[in-house]
Amino acid sequence: MAAQNFSPALPTSARSAPYPKASPGYGKRAVPDQRPPTADDFAFLPERERYIAGYVDRLPEGAAMSIKSLAKCQPLYGQMAVGSALRALAVAGHLRQVRCAVDGGEGIRWVTRTFWSRTARDNEWWTAFLAAEEARCAPQPAEPAATDATVAPAEHPAPAPVLPKQRAGQPQGPSPAFLVLAGLGRADARLALSAADCAVLEQLADQWFARGVDADYLTRALTAGLPEAVDSPVGFVRRRLRDKLPPQLPAPAAQAAPARHLMIECADCRTPGPPEVFRDGLCGPCLRSAHSPAAAAGVPEEESGAGCDVQGHVRRLREQLKAR
Repeated sequence: MAAQNFSPALPTSARSAPYPKASPGYGKRAVPDQRPPTADDFAFLPERERYIAGYVDRLPEGAAMSIKSLAKCQPLYGQMAVGSALRALAVAGHLRQVRCAVDGGEGIRWVTRTFWSRTARDNEWWTAFLAAEEARCAPQPAEPAATDATVAPAEHPAPAPVLPKQRAGQPQGPSPAFLVLAGLGRADARLALSAADCAVLEQLADQWFARGVDADYLTRALTAGLPEAVDSPVGFVRRRLRDKLPPQLPAPAAQAAPARHLMIECADCRTPGPPEVFRDGLCGPCLRSAHSPAAAAGVPEEESGAGCDVQGHVRRLREQLKAR
């Protein structure tokens, strides 16, 4: 009697889990005027960068673009490899990560967006595009809230303002700076800090918040590009808090939009600045370090090889763009 196969068939409705969307205002933004996708879009890139570029290119608009999200949702590369690949793709002209000022009706806040181009663009193109984008993303004044004309102000005074988070007489909770420092060990075990370490570094971290950054930005600035081993997490974090402190911008007038509405983030150290002072997605110090002969000697073999290939790719792209 012939044997029968009783293995159940896979359900036809089985699908991959949807890729996580970024918070409103954040995430991937595809630039305009791109050609249709082809099989050889990223053929000149090294294998790792080619894979990450193809993966990012297929993501929908508004997809989460953090290193952690990208590493979690594809099977081949971890967070360190994804971070290195994104830096290389920025140098190659495929992406720029920027901070945009938006007005959600409760004051100005800064959001991080990743502009993606399937076609590699040169520095001049990105500078012109981001200048136009800054004009488009300039925050508009929030519309005044509707008032009830039927209520007489003398008889019904305006409602009391929202109570502050900390009421008088109650014990004060940990500051945002302390919470970021305490969470570093969860983001990367090499930066695990004790409660005493967090208290020592809290004042330095507070300076970052005073200069307009948020908790997510500070976490990424402290955990990006870590060495293989961190002998003293508290010393390493203290050094980064001091060396990577963002510039102090002039305080805007009350209820006025900031002088700049868009700042690019360095693809390596994440320091923000105006697009026109960046080249290949890198700030001046990181650009000089990337082209220093001594820098390649201190980079792990995996990353050093990728960087050399990417630099050659950039040179070829520039020659092609100038020939058009």
